[in-house]
Amino acid sequence: MTRRRATFIGFIAVLLWSLLALLTVGSAPAPALLLNAICFSIGGTLGLIWTAASGGLRQLRNVSWKIYAFGTLGLFGYHALYFSALRLAPAAEAGLIAYLWPLLIVLFSGLLPGERLRAGHLIGGFLGFCGAAMLITGGSAGFQVQYLPGYLFALACALTWSTYSVMSRRFGAAPTSSVAVFCVATAIASWGLHFALEETVWPVGALGWASTLLLGLGPVGLAFYVWDIGIKQGAIQLLGTSAYAAPLLSTLVLVLAGVSEASWALGGAAALITCGAMVAAQAGKTPKPR
Repeated sequence: MTRRRATFIGFIAVLLWSLLALLTVGSAPAPALLLNAICFSIGGTLGLIWTAASGGLRQLRNVSWKIYAFGTLGLFGYHALYFSALRLAPAAEAGLIAYLWPLLIVLFSGLLPGERLRAGHLIGGFLGFCGAAMLITGGSAGFQVQYLPGYLFALACALTWSTYSVMSRRFGAAPTSSVAVFCVATAIASWGLHFALEETVWPVGALGWASTLLLGLGPVGLAFYVWDIGIKQGAIQLLGTSAYAAPLLSTLVLVLAGVSEASWALGGAAALITCGAMVAAQAGKTPKPR
């Protein structure tokens, strides 16, 4: 596979993730852990079928249990927090706060051994968090304390995925098929916690079930596999930068679907978060002084 083709495949994940907020809203009123369980059951099962059909099951035996544990915690934690955030706060605001993860990846990666945190990283971080503050305190309604738990879940969501992404560099390379195990393990954990902590409320009607099925097939399924291919075989820097388009695409989808209303505050916040991420990414491209 060529580097260009792998990069294109990885970018498919960004397009799929832009539908995450809309489909999560459509899957209501299913609680977060139940939604996690259903979606990862779909994504994990399809992944194992693909792995078996391609003769890759033997490779899974050589993957360290530490990688399996780490991947499972990353996938489970991010999505449990994300689904909870969108149940407790407006979809556009919670989604954009959660999408601080591309910016946080740039900031955290600057703290890794051999990397430097430059002024551009700090400026980009400031712009991004200004965007999040505009969402929480701005708009026609202003700050609404009843949505604070959702805002905090969204921020924890961004911290979880960015930490997972940066720390994954410390682990050895694993085949893309290992993602199927991450998904299955996440599904098992989600089913157990759901029955222990939540009331079972299934998605309602054709729209609810269609949204849930599409979540499991796309943003919480195929996206992880194509992203894994992209970051391992494609242009990682280009893919990281392309992820900053996710907040804008996600917000645009919500507005076009009529779930959220277009506003200056929403548009300004999206612009600040995206511009901040781009500034931080450009700082990362600056050659190190000798």
